[in-house]
This record gives sequence, structure tokens and C-alpha cells, in this order.
Amino acid sequence: MQIGITIGDQRFTATLDDSAAAQDLLAQLPVTVDMVDHGGVEKTGPLPEPLSLEGQPEGADPAVGDLGYYAPGNDLVLYYGDQSFHSGIVVLGRLDDDAAERIAALGGPVTATVEAR
Repeated sequence: MQIGITIGDQRFTATLDDSAAAQDLLAQLPVTVDMVDHGGVEKTGPLPEPLSLEGQPEGADPAVGDLGYYAPGNDLVLYYGDQSFHSGIVVLGRLDDDAAERIAALGGPVTATVEAR
């Protein structure tokens, strides 16, 4: 399943994994998320409702370009840099094409609108 992400005048797509967490994200769409930059590797912002952790490992080591969920903060995460393993990270899917590079170029806080496609 693909989702669309719009930040300002930029549009991105992501492909979701088949997981309970990804299904929960789809059920919340469309959603607007105010995101901040963390450590020059990710943009994060709170979702309206928590996502299921059913079937997920304790944590993950997300790759550049992953779409994730940080359960302790109930945050949607766009990984554009190299993040190490952390407990509570769930990989939801992958950003498509050059989205990670384009998101990396967006400095500071952003507002992302996420929609089903």
C-alpha cells in the first residue's frame, strides 16, 4: 500500500509494510503532523492515536529512507539519515525514490500531510 506525504510544495510517496502498525496508520489517514528535526537524521511528530505493536520486535535499526514509528513518543518518523538501534522503533515501510534526500534538505520544523493513495 502506498501513502502520499506532502510537506510544503513537495510531494513524496512511501510504501507501507504489511503489519498491524501500518494498518493502524492507514486507519488514521488523512492526518497532518507537525514535525521537528532530531539530530540531523530524522523528522518526527506525534500521531493522533498510538499504533499497534503486535508482531513487532522490541526495537529496530532503521535505514536511511525508512518510514517509522517511535512508540514511546507516539511519533511518525521520516528517516533521512543513519539512526542506530533504539527500543520502541517500528519500521512501517520505505520512502520512495529520492524522498529521503529531499526531506534532508528541508531545514527545521515542517508540517506533513499524510494521505492514503
